[in-house]
Amino acid sequence: MALIRTLRGITPEIGEGTFLAETAVIIGDTTIGKDCSIWYNAVLRGDVNTITIGDRTNIQDGVVIHTLYEKSPKPSQTHIGNDVSIGHNATIHGAVIEDHCLIGMGSTILDNAVVGHGSIVAANSLVLSGTIIEPGSLYAGVPAKKVKDVTPEQVEHIIKRTARDYMTYASWYKE
Repeated sequence: MALIRTLRGITPEIGEGTFLAETAVIIGDTTIGKDCSIWYNAVLRGDVNTITIGDRTNIQDGVVIHTLYEKSPKPSQTHIGNDVSIGHNATIHGAVIEDHCLIGMGSTILDNAVVGHGSIVAANSLVLSGTIIEPGSLYAGVPAKKVKDVTPEQVEHIIKRTARDYMTYASWYKE
């Protein structure tokens, strides 16, 4: 069973139909929507500020999600929308990721960055603090820069398909 820990008087909220791998860790001020999947060795550490995750979002193996302390000079919260895929070993630290996005494996998204609706961040990219990724964009590199616009076909065949596939994978574990 996943480690779900109350901290500072706040218990994580887990949406109906959400799959939690046995080694996932969910702490404190963390809210996860419906039909999500939180995979092996993922850590959602809502100890110092808020983490929210929408519906049908998958947080893949080894992902770390955290924030900056609510009383720090520039606090941050992590808000991840609906139908988002966060690839293996990515780090999301106090960023906003809007609906229908794909964050590639090994990527890092830093505090107060915003990844706009329908965007892709390529594997191993670094999105610096405060970066605003406009909706429908593909960003890649260190630091991440815009490469091109995401086509409607890419939204359907990469972003939406990955989110649907992870709902299927999670269903195998619920049987």
